[in-house]
Amino acid sequence: MAKTEGEIIIKKYANRRLYNTGTSTYVTLEDLAKMVKKGEEFTVQDAKTGEDITHSVLTQIIFEQESKTGNTLLPISFLRQLISYYGDHMQMVVPTFLEHSMKTFADQQAQMREQMTRAFGETPLTKNLQVPMQMMEEQVRRNTELFRQAVQMFSPFTAQPPASTPKKAESKDIDELKEQLRNLQNRLDRLGS
Repeated sequence: MAKTEGEIIIKKYANRRLYNTGTSTYVTLEDLAKMVKKGEEFTVQDAKTGEDITHSVLTQIIFEQESKTGNTLLPISFLRQLISYYGDHMQMVVPTFLEHSMKTFADQQAQMREQMTRAFGETPLTKNLQVPMQMMEEQVRRNTELFRQAVQMFSPFTAQPPASTPKKAESKDIDELKEQLRNLQNRLDRLGS
């Protein structure tokens, strides 16, 4: 069986080798990461049992990417928070929330690129979305805080109090965001003139 309705089957053997049944070639975790980035759908199966092990293989890819690139996507605070949900009565809500958040993030990123390209054409600013992405990161932080508050509403007696952030650091972050917004507005004004 090479493919199931267009989906590629990857077989994982006891010797840890991965075999792409669609192309009849052996592949690496790096190859699978490239397939994910291209949007190719695949399922990883244990070659002996036929068990679907896609989740564990994708998790392994994330682990390898996090350890080798030096540019981690998953901050320690996020990892700690994620670990704390295992075994918690709200564990069932977390995957849906994360999936929805990532989809929203991707949709907003695509919309922002499209709008900036439409407004200014291909410019260095539309190619490098660092400042707009920082604004989006702030939105993700707000969404995470809203999620934490929502979880607390469902479990008011077992929820842990939020970690207090010093007001001075919070104020500094807000000031930095305001400055970044001013810089972005100045750049946009210059491009528009």
